[in-house]
Amino acid sequence: MYADRILSGMRPTGSLHLGHYHGVLKNWINLQHEYECLFFVADWHALTTHYDTPGIIQEHVWEMVIDWLAAGVDPAHGTLFIQSRVPEHAELHLLLSMITPLGWLERVPTYKDQQEKLSEKDLSTYGFLGYPLLQSADILIYRANRVPVGEDQVPHIEFTRELARRFNHLYGREPGFEAKAEAAVKKLGSKKARLYEELRTRYQEQGDEAALEAARALLNEQQNLTVADRERLFGYLEGSGKMILVEPLAMLTPAARMPGLDGQKMSKSYHNTIGLRETPESIGKKIRTMPTDPARVRRTDPGEPAKCPVWQFHLVYSDDAIRDWVQSGCRSAAIGCLDCKQPVIEAVLEDQKPMLERAQRYIEDPTLVRNIIADGCEKAHKLAVETMRDVREAMGLSYS
Repeated sequence: MYADRILSGMRPTGSLHLGHYHGVLKNWINLQHEYECLFFVADWHALTTHYDTPGIIQEHVWEMVIDWLAAGVDPAHGTLFIQSRVPEHAELHLLLSMITPLGWLERVPTYKDQQEKLSEKDLSTYGFLGYPLLQSADILIYRANRVPVGEDQVPHIEFTRELARRFNHLYGREPGFEAKAEAAVKKLGSKKARLYEELRTRYQEQGDEAALEAARALLNEQQNLTVADRERLFGYLEGSGKMILVEPLAMLTPAARMPGLDGQKMSKSYHNTIGLRETPESIGKKIRTMPTDPARVRRTDPGEPAKCPVWQFHLVYSDDAIRDWVQSGCRSAAIGCLDCKQPVIEAVLEDQKPMLERAQRYIEDPTLVRNIIADGCEKAHKLAVETMRDVREAMGLSYS
């Protein structure tokens, strides 16, 4: 049983490249062995900017899932699903929109940034303005308490935390809350109940953050509590009401080091990518024609690796011995640029060989991919239904 649940998603905007692999997928592959992980295809999010070309989204969805599986994302260790196949995302998004101040959406930093970057599109839509809210619903519907993000996405997680806090403040006071919380304490057993009460007192009377963390850890370890009782005890601990929605923490991912073929960030918009499942012939040709240090006009001219995009690839793919060989050989003109590029070609192809092999079985039998996603959607749906039952009850919409 995992104490932490992680959620992460990706928009289906085309085939993935090495930037996606080093920036996101390698991290997912590591996380799936340490945490309960849910990885989803954010197809509704793709519509916020590609609403006028919906036909390409479906094709991109399946190609992207194959890329995930090829990279090593394992459905035996994580839940893979498609956002739009779990309609509870949309219901929670709608209900949260009733309590979300407009100013909160307008101040999200990426809102104006993306409008400027995508100025050729008309993004004066509610879907685009509200996409941080949909992103929050994606996280909150699964009560994910950790979300792997880069620095630029931290404001989105803070927005989600504020939203969960606002919801719990407005709707978390269920009738008889304290009596139900005290009954839940007894279910911990006498020894753990006493420890919980001591930690709760230390936190509420002295503001002891260490006591708060210890009490949270204690609750996360308990196997015999229902979801509702666990949330009551979290709320009782912090002096609030029932914690219906969980405040997630941003889990900063290592900065991606993968450059593009021209030395800029690898991006399809820069036309400088190497695809995750590109053919060896194409990869070899792309790397051999990469620009190098402009000072090396002739083979006999010495160069400076730090000024060459190929060196950035060596930092990702080469060991210390090869890097030393490049540094020495380039500066003394003992090696040519094609000599320098050959180890990179070999390393990239070696890294991608198992990906191509894993992908092949899914390409030959697409039903395998459909079945993985169907199973993942079913698992995700069960979790989402559980959350929405509590949300509807808290908001007076259960009508039972």
